[in-house]
Amino acid sequence: MKRYRKIMVFGTFDILHPGHINFLEQAKKYGNYLIVVLARDENVKKIKGFFPRLDERARKKIVEALEMTDKVIYGDKKDYFKKIAENKPDIICLGYDQKIPNNFKEELKKRGVVTKIIRMKAYKPKRYKSSIIIKHKATQAVILNAVKDLGRMPASAGNSSFHSE
Repeated sequence: MKRYRKIMVFGTFDILHPGHINFLEQAKKYGNYLIVVLARDENVKKIKGFFPRLDERARKKIVEALEMTDKVIYGDKKDYFKKIAENKPDIICLGYDQKIPNNFKEELKKRGVVTKIIRMKAYKPKRYKSSIIIKHKATQAVILNAVKDLGRMPASAGNSSFHSE
């Protein structure tokens, strides 16, 4: 019998693209239960300096529609480690360019979380990186190309709420 392994990933997942899908697929291969911690709108604003294009409810709905995700939860607004401590994943998978605090491993240990941290490989990073897609003048064309590359699209991706800027 295969051992039950919880995997946890983190992200904004604004304008879902093949890089995100590949990241989630890579992560899912490390276990059989994938927990996605979705960045809160106000935390994205604090970290990146702008609100995501899609609000957190819309982003959550889209990520929940993906077949590889088992649980999608909002990150905590103040304590980035809280959801990790609550869910106690066996493995945390990070994106190839995802930054973590210097005290990340020490803080997990302090909270009694024993987990392995694995960095995922990039997938066409010059083409599928959120910051590139968002800045691209022809974002719709990029997204359509992405859908063609994947050959599939989340069922609920069309019903979304946009942040106004």
